[in-house]
Amino acid sequence: MPHQNTSARDRLLLAAAQLLDAADGGPVSTRAICERAGVQAPTLYHHFGSKQGLLDAVVNFGFTQYVESTDKNRADADPVERIRAGWDRHVDYGLAHPAFYVLLYGQIQPGVPCTLTSSAEAMLLDLLTLVARQGRLRVTPEEAARQIAAANSGVTLSLIAQPEDTRDLAMSRQVRDALLAELVTDEPAEASTVGALAVALATALDDAPGRLTPAEHTLLREWLTRLAS
Repeated sequence: MPHQNTSARDRLLLAAAQLLDAADGGPVSTRAICERAGVQAPTLYHHFGSKQGLLDAVVNFGFTQYVESTDKNRADADPVERIRAGWDRHVDYGLAHPAFYVLLYGQIQPGVPCTLTSSAEAMLLDLLTLVARQGRLRVTPEEAARQIAAANSGVTLSLIAQPEDTRDLAMSRQVRDALLAELVTDEPAEASTVGALAVALATALDDAPGRLTPAEHTLLREWLTRLAS
């Protein structure tokens, strides 16, 4: 049982996390959570509104810790290498916390984006924006982020579904490297394709507001988007 000196909110988070992990994807009751945390049900509702609110907070907490640990002390590293390493950590996190991960990615609703993963996706977009500014990205940062996020989560869910003793971890690296090879060029900026340079300039436009009128900005971005595609 969680230490009674901790706050009721923290005890509820810890109890729910432990029970979710032990349930291995199965249901977890409000009663079991409250008994483990040493509180009554009204305390859970006071802090989280509902059992689902508590479970969402547990998942968000676990994934936030993953996001925060992803880029510590790596600010000067090549952004493509940071994306590659982030892909691997994403897969590792899913395999180490399958119940959490399936709650994040495996129970989506049609047309409803997952708000719990927004911090990780924002970090990915920031890294891809750096790549674009270097003239190394063949598509827009937004399009690259969509492709990488979809492939990364798809590979992770596929690996979770495989028996642990037969998981093909090499498949993850193969998909990662094939996708990055399609999205990123390692040529220096002066030798990049017209498309990559167009993406770089379109990204740089956001760093220089006021240089063009709104109409000029819209027209130039339309031209650059056409060149990039």
